[in-house]
Amino acid sequence: MDFFLAIVFFAVSSSITPGPNNILVMTSGVNHGVKKTLPLLTGICIGFTVMLLLVGLGFSAIFEAFPSIHLIIKFLGVIYLGYLAFLIATSKGSVESAKEGKQLTFLNGALFQWVNGKAWIVATGAIATYTTADSNFFAQNLMIAMIFFFVSFPCVGVWLAFGSILKNALNSSKSRKAFNITMASLLLLSVVPVVIELSRMIGLA
Repeated sequence: MDFFLAIVFFAVSSSITPGPNNILVMTSGVNHGVKKTLPLLTGICIGFTVMLLLVGLGFSAIFEAFPSIHLIIKFLGVIYLGYLAFLIATSKGSVESAKEGKQLTFLNGALFQWVNGKAWIVATGAIATYTTADSNFFAQNLMIAMIFFFVSFPCVGVWLAFGSILKNALNSSKSRKAFNITMASLLLLSVVPVVIELSRMIGLA
């Protein structure tokens, strides 16, 4: 039970703290509301669960054997995050324009995990820390993935609730525009560690 609780605590702390997933969900909640953001939220939670399972099944070993593949994914991830930040920053501030704007889908949320730097850190950290060689590795991996699956919905959902609350508070075009620019800036800041890592990897190549 202690081991189980340790994973739960890790899942809660890593899922509820600020990161690209939570920023996207909160921003979507502000601009599009809870109902239209639920597919994105679901895609993030299911996508990360699948990612955990695949990392545990050997994707991390593939990237260690072929680091260039990981380098390419990271590079594409930075570009994609920059694109998302651009969409958020340039979206119009009015409520009517926000409703008509591009809404991220279930598939966007699921695929986004593979270019999300924080998701990679959490996934590899969870598998490395909470699995042991002397037990059934697949069962351990499945348990970790299921814990994250059930924990991530309420944890990421908290950020959607924040977005819903802020949606009512940010009732002017000016305030909503300022919020979008702030969230876009935070999203870009979340990419800085990945950019630094990429610079080091390229420098060592």
